[in-house]
Amino acid sequence: MTTIPSKDIETFPNPRPGRDYEIAFEAPEFTCMCPRTGQPDFATIRIRYIPDDRCVELKSLKLYLWSYRNEGAFHEAVTNRILDDLVAATDPRWMLVEGDFYVRGGIKTVVRAEHRKA
Repeated sequence: MTTIPSKDIETFPNPRPGRDYEIAFEAPEFTCMCPRTGQPDFATIRIRYIPDDRCVELKSLKLYLWSYRNEGAFHEAVTNRILDDLVAATDPRWMLVEGDFYVRGGIKTVVRAEHRKA
């Protein structure tokens, strides 16, 4: 069976929905493309969240992040889109997505986007 990138984010029921606990992911091989030059942009994506009723399934997260490999996106846009998509899939109590992009042209970029349930 071949594994292919996908924008689908699968979830599973939170095993402890009555407790606040934090889940953290780190993806040090994230790649997207610069929308101006078409050159690859490399980053570490860090995701931290306190789940409510749903948790992110890891393989689907891997395939989701992989789906950006050939897409042009500004650092700010891709970090916020990842947050939006994960919030839509899981409706967490709190979530932070950090895009820690490697140096390009002598400038390092870190973008943090946060969601808090009202």
